[in-house]
Amino acid sequence: MSEEIKRLESIIEAVLFTMGESVQVEKIAAAIEHDEETTVKIIHNMMDRYQSEDRGVRIIELDHAFQMCTKPEMYEYLIRVAKQPKRYILTDVMLETLSIIAYRQPVTRLEIEKIRGVKSDHAVNKLIEYDLVCEQGRLDAPGRPLLFGTTEEFLRRFGVQSLEDLPGIDAEKMETLKEEAEDEVQLKLEV
Repeated sequence: MSEEIKRLESIIEAVLFTMGESVQVEKIAAAIEHDEETTVKIIHNMMDRYQSEDRGVRIIELDHAFQMCTKPEMYEYLIRVAKQPKRYILTDVMLETLSIIAYRQPVTRLEIEKIRGVKSDHAVNKLIEYDLVCEQGRLDAPGRPLLFGTTEEFLRRFGVQSLEDLPGIDAEKMETLKEEAEDEVQLKLEV
């Protein structure tokens, strides 16, 4: 096999793998800068080789398009991996941010950062990724900032039926926390 064919196959493989869905022949042909007939021949050769090498993936043809997918005999192995529960690690920063959102929702990122005293972009984004927090519209104010709130997954993970079931904050404890925060700010100002 020539180096040029290997290069073209690599491009086709990368395109099909990355797209994750069927790609029209004309788009693949444009990517490798060849005509459709040549492109189809190259892909058919790849399909034959994938089959003969007993690979875990294959290329299928769908109405003048091609898609890379898993061979059906590999499904049971995929299911084993997919069934494993995802592990999410909630750092102290993320828990603090989640607490603010849970008790103050809907809340803007700026309000979260005002309470925490530091940027919270990463924590909010991770909480969204973990499906514990979601966007709940926009505040009707200049800049129309996003509002964040907790999700149904948050309730499920933390074992509460509704936000009303979240533990209340003891007024006396809240006052103590405020005093500690004010003392901490005062110390920083004196340094």
